Amino acid sequence: MFIPDPEQEKRAIINRYRSLLRVWKPTDPKDRKLVRKAFNLAVEAHKDMRRRTGEPYVYHPIEVARIVAGEIGLGKTSIVCALLHDVVEDTDYSLKDIEVLFGKNVAKIIDGLTKIKDIFDQSSASLQAENFKKMLLTLSDDVRVILVKLADRLHNMRTLQAMPPQKQLKIASETTYLYSPLAHRFGLYSIKTELEDLALKYTEPEIYDTIEEKLKDSVKERKRFTNRFIYPIKKSLNQQQIKYEIISRNKSISSIWNKMKKKEIPLEEVYDLFAIRIVIDTTPETKKVDCWRVYSLITDHYRPNIDRLRDWISIPKANGYEALHTTVMSNEGQWIEVQIRTKRMDEIAEKGYAAHWRYKGVSPSLSESNVNNWLDRIKDMLQSNESDALDFIDDFQGFLFTDEIYLFTPHGELRNLPANSTVLDFAYAIHSEIGNTCIGAKVNHKLAPLNQKLKSGDQVEIITSQKQKPKEDWFNYVTTARARTQLKTAVREEKKKYAEKGKAKLNEYFEILNVESNPANLKKFQQKYNYTSLTDLYYDVDKNLIGLKELKECCTDSNKESWFSKVIKRPFTKSKPSDRKTLTETVLDEIKERKEFQEGKDLQKISYEISNCCNPIPGDDIVGFIEPDDAIKIHRTKCVIAIGQMSKYGNKIIKTKWNDKESIGFLTGIKINGIDKQGFIQDIIKIITDNLKLNIKSFHLESEGGMITAKIMLYVYSTENLDNLIVNLKKISDVKQINRINTI
Repeated sequence: MFIPDPEQEKRAIINRYRSLLRVWKPTDPKDRKLVRKAFNLAVEAHKDMRRRTGEPYVYHPIEVARIVAGEIGLGKTSIVCALLHDVVEDTDYSLKDIEVLFGKNVAKIIDGLTKIKDIFDQSSASLQAENFKKMLLTLSDDVRVILVKLADRLHNMRTLQAMPPQKQLKIASETTYLYSPLAHRFGLYSIKTELEDLALKYTEPEIYDTIEEKLKDSVKERKRFTNRFIYPIKKSLNQQQIKYEIISRNKSISSIWNKMKKKEIPLEEVYDLFAIRIVIDTTPETKKVDCWRVYSLITDHYRPNIDRLRDWISIPKANGYEALHTTVMSNEGQWIEVQIRTKRMDEIAEKGYAAHWRYKGVSPSLSESNVNNWLDRIKDMLQSNESDALDFIDDFQGFLFTDEIYLFTPHGELRNLPANSTVLDFAYAIHSEIGNTCIGAKVNHKLAPLNQKLKSGDQVEIITSQKQKPKEDWFNYVTTARARTQLKTAVREEKKKYAEKGKAKLNEYFEILNVESNPANLKKFQQKYNYTSLTDLYYDVDKNLIGLKELKECCTDSNKESWFSKVIKRPFTKSKPSDRKTLTETVLDEIKERKEFQEGKDLQKISYEISNCCNPIPGDDIVGFIEPDDAIKIHRTKCVIAIGQMSKYGNKIIKTKWNDKESIGFLTGIKINGIDKQGFIQDIIKIITDNLKLNIKSFHLESEGGMITAKIMLYVYSTENLDNLIVNLKKISDVKQINRINTI
């Protein structure tokens, strides 16, 4: 049991405040006085509050302020806001009090950081999404709202071990889905990397621990290799009298895992576990020449991979990142990535947008222009967006693409868009009306359709026609959030023209069936056929895409299944001991503990559905969701869909697990790569069906150049069952690689 020591805690609070001052290093006594005033208020306001660990709550705002000052590099206003960011939400102080004490600017930022106390929109499916939307809307006025929020999230992730598992999953998934990409887009590389790693630690702890352990075991070996690699480079840099610093940067655990998944390889085959960074001390006027000089010296010793050369000095990334990247072959037969930056570039790479402020007025660069252009695009999207909170979050997430391409208008103006953008995305990037009336384009002076994907360096001239109208199938042609948002607005306006006629027609159908046209019946009809809005429903009724037949089926379905009655049906059922729990019973136990889910529900008929996006099997770490239609969907915790859901519906998560061996076969898949030899298929089938008695659903085979790829869908009873199968198949001499198929 935690027993507080008031004197010890008082000393700890003062020490933490001094640590904040050390990283901030204020020069103006007035600034120090203002921050001290905010610190005193935070201590007073939170004096009776404690965190889950038992520590004084005020530790949290002080640590957030330290991150804001030391790791992001912001000034007094942001530090004050960090110290006070929970005061309005959690104490009796109001925004008016903050405004009187610290001014309108601080009050506005804190308002953006304060969660919504009440559900102001009863139709909202996700209070989380409403909170996030409110915070982002404040970005239109002050970008520091997001930067302080990222610091707040980072400290919460660093102390997440005190939270219950269900809460850990919700917060970690939110971080992966929104906060980590947001940190990336603001150029906060260090924070982005730490957020991703901490999220992985809670969503997939076994994978995190395994990779971390293997990296620790190879530290000495990597250090020796690095010293051998950089020795000739250092010698050349010294001869040329270039001022430099060489840093060895380890690849983050999350990025290693992403590469392992993407390439379906073990850790031992991830060659770029670390990169070499060369930071040179030079002037802004000679930065480009000096970086290329260093590149020339490196390639005097090592042969470069031309396909892996990245020049982000001539055209910086949208978040302001500037550097020269090359990948070279070491003398020991291993590819090594080398990053070349100036000191200024390095600070911007680590501290992102905040570092740009420090250089305001000092030779404005293209990178600074790119950052401001990106922020302008975001502000435009925030101010014009009228969609509900969940759609808004999905749209905003579209802004957080990692890779970008650079395009040119007919007059040579540079535009940057996310990778895989199309002609239609480009049209909407210019103006909404250009997008709505676009019929095609000339790409590099050749005619191109709306859905043609663009590549870096393309010159694009949009062709329009006043007769053109935006169409719903255009959603298949666009990838950017801006285009989707503007297209949604245009399609909605177009549909509204027909909605009134559709509404009248639907009322006639209700009268024919002698059913009352009330909100309850309308909602029932809308939900049965998965319409997100009544406008869409009325439009389809007017277009005769849905009508009397469907309404009759909906209103006269007397055998309507009750809550949670969607029973999973799987073949190959085994008999099981009656004293063992199944997943269904485990989910029922969880529901009984969560009183908010019990009202009006028939708990005896509870069951679940296995999500086909990730097809979990017994042994996988899983999570359940209460879907809007009152069904429980079971996902693997690392499923992309699950991460998106957990980031929006934190209150609808059911953290559950497989208690014992289930009685039914679960569909999963394996991919086998091997050498095409006679009897190869026969050996595989023998192990699956004869030795392990498993049932195959499908077997797809491709052979090319003496190599064979097999994708097999089969039914297993647990991850142990699947692992055993993989071990046995690896014994076949011609099998070179086996992986589980995660998405079926």
